[in-house]
Amino acid sequence: MAETLVNEIGADRYETVSTGSNPERYVHPKSIETLQRHGFYGGKSWDEFANLQFDVVITVCDAAAEICPTFLGKHEKLHWSIPYPARATGTESEINVTFDEAFNLSKQRIEKNYYD
Repeated sequence: MAETLVNEIGADRYETVSTGSNPERYVHPKSIETLQRHGFYGGKSWDEFANLQFDVVITVCDAAAEICPTFLGKHEKLHWSIPYPARATGTESEINVTFDEAFNLSKQRIEKNYYD
């Protein structure tokens, strides 16, 4: 969700890629549903980006219980602890709330960094 948000909110300022240490190779259907519910539309392996230079690297890996990637070079590094909604359980309504919380937290942090 964060990749789509950055690409929409910061399209004139950032080009965004999203990756993970153990990517699922698909976008969770609830992520797409959540983005659409909030008016947006929207995994790759980090190895695909290992030789690229980045201005900013944002990691959210602790919530997914993944190893955080390390990218060499000079860049700003931000770490955001954002809940990992793909593992949410409960009723559909409770799962939607979990996805919405992750969406809203991501959006707030992106807007804060985009507009600062």
